[in-house]
Amino acid sequence: MEKLNKDKSDNIKKVKTRKKWTKDDTELTLLALPTTIWYILFCFLPMFGIIIAFKNYKVFPGHGFFYNLFNSQWTGFDNFQFLIKSNVLFILLRNTIAYNIVFIVLGILIPVTLAIMISLIYSKRKSKVYQTMMFFPHFMSWVVVSYFVYAFLSIDKGMFNSILKMMGKDIVQWYMEPKYWPFILVFMQLWKTVGYSTVVYLASITGIDGTLYEAAVIDGATKWQQVKYVTIPSIKTIVIMMFILNVGRVFYSDFGLFYQVTKEIPSSLYNVASTIDTYVFKALQSTTPIGMTAAATFFQSIACCLTILLANWIVRKIDNESAII
Repeated sequence: MEKLNKDKSDNIKKVKTRKKWTKDDTELTLLALPTTIWYILFCFLPMFGIIIAFKNYKVFPGHGFFYNLFNSQWTGFDNFQFLIKSNVLFILLRNTIAYNIVFIVLGILIPVTLAIMISLIYSKRKSKVYQTMMFFPHFMSWVVVSYFVYAFLSIDKGMFNSILKMMGKDIVQWYMEPKYWPFILVFMQLWKTVGYSTVVYLASITGIDGTLYEAAVIDGATKWQQVKYVTIPSIKTIVIMMFILNVGRVFYSDFGLFYQVTKEIPSSLYNVASTIDTYVFKALQSTTPIGMTAAATFFQSIACCLTILLANWIVRKIDNESAII
């Protein structure tokens, strides 16, 4: 009993000594200070502008932003009512959520599969070549990509229409046919992002303890059994983390993909390519009051916050250790 009490008192002393500010704490604080300042200036202070969504923002000549903001009339939730009652809200939500669901599902299945396949390649040189080739599209701007897409889909000199002419078939006005664009947009998104995700999962696979595979080989496990019982369980945590983070952006869309690749979303493609982000951008260019566009973006933020919390809650119920919050 005396020994137990002594050990308990020693642990209490250690806890008390750990509470003191040390040199390591100072170094870590200084290391984190630039990032903290950046987040305060560019993430938290701009959140003050959220109140624009609840005002009929007007510009008073000769006065600055804060004067205009504080002297604009409060409208309550009128801006949100306008958005909810809008005829295009269903189209925007349908496109934004549906595309993101497809992107999330395929954005996990395909990169994980490719990462596993590359990890099984014996030649390290070939593995590096494949990684580089898949990773290269990640660095390309959607503006540049849009010109490549146009080179394939142009009505007069596009590669696809040239092939159709050679085969004696009628050309396709790609930018006037909405039925093709869901597949085009999904393909372009995967083409640009799969490489980056593959490298992330491949890094996780590389970090798996090699003795696990050695033990599986000794037990007579085939390659598929090694993947099923060693690789996939070992990368489960990173897969779930990427899933939760992607779910948190389910109400956002890649503006460059939907706006640049479609050549600024012509009216013929509006029903299949318009998202909340493109709607806000076009609204800012029109005479739509800024309060209504602010309401749309505020709705996005709240919806994404609730979505990521819900996804994390579900994951916590299934596997508590895999939750990130």
